[in-house]
Amino acid sequence: MTKTLKTLIIAFGIPLIYAMIIGFSFGMKIEGFGDLFSVMSTTFIFVLPTIMGALTVYLSEKSRASSVAYRIFAPWIPIFLFLLVTMVFSIEGWACWLMILPVFLLAATIGGFAGGYLRGQWRNDKLNISILFLLPFLIAPMESLVDSIPGEYKAYTYIDIDAPIEKIWDNVTKVSEIEASEDTGYLNKTLGFPRPIKAELNFEGVGAYRKTIFTNGLVFHETVTEYIDNEKMVFTIKAYPHEIPSTTLDEHVVIGGEYFDVLNGTYELEQLPNGINRLHLYSKFELDTTFDFYAGLWAKWIMKDIQNNILRVAKKRAEK
Repeated sequence: MTKTLKTLIIAFGIPLIYAMIIGFSFGMKIEGFGDLFSVMSTTFIFVLPTIMGALTVYLSEKSRASSVAYRIFAPWIPIFLFLLVTMVFSIEGWACWLMILPVFLLAATIGGFAGGYLRGQWRNDKLNISILFLLPFLIAPMESLVDSIPGEYKAYTYIDIDAPIEKIWDNVTKVSEIEASEDTGYLNKTLGFPRPIKAELNFEGVGAYRKTIFTNGLVFHETVTEYIDNEKMVFTIKAYPHEIPSTTLDEHVVIGGEYFDVLNGTYELEQLPNGINRLHLYSKFELDTTFDFYAGLWAKWIMKDIQNNILRVAKKRAEK
């Protein structure tokens, strides 16, 4: 084995092994420690890939570590290896990786530049690498002391429909089975999330029960809290995690779970001056993480994708 090959194996292998150790440690629910170490934390999402990037460049040959391109892209290699290992052994799902991968790659590159800088500053390798290794275990407990405040978000969508109000409203209150060919929820399809199948309303009015059924056993239990015929319907939304099969959603994004919940939804039908009717659909949902500023972006995209999918079905059926 040549010296260069050995150095590359060390530079990429040690960050990978380190990531697996952190992932295993943070993924365990140790009794008495609560959420002291959690994969749903800023420490895991941002600090871990930064340290992986720093280690990659710091452990590389000096001639390589001095290259700007190497500092940018070399830290991505252990990140993709980490992705591959966790996917092969079903430790993490594709949906979670797709959402966190942009952050991991950016943080790894930042770490790569930090590792390149530190390589020329540090002299005691063993001590400094040990400090890098221990950082997540030092930062995570401090992060756990900061109480996360659940944040409420709103996803708003609408569509213009050239059809009578009554026909549009019929497709709002009761949605007959949606065939796979009608499904246009591209983002959720890419993430492998369940798609909507149908919605059933037992009567039209306040207090009515509406059941929205998705594939893979996901069900939204909805109660109508405000109702104006052919104009507006507001309903609470509840999903019970114990009803959702474990294979339907990753535990970190399960609806009604520890980190994400949908609160309510609203349909409003507006008559436009040109004779077209505009159907509004918006929902409120809640996030409870220490990185809501990033998770909120994905949650909005996902909710809007679901809503736009439902609106396009209503438009197609009403105009048919």
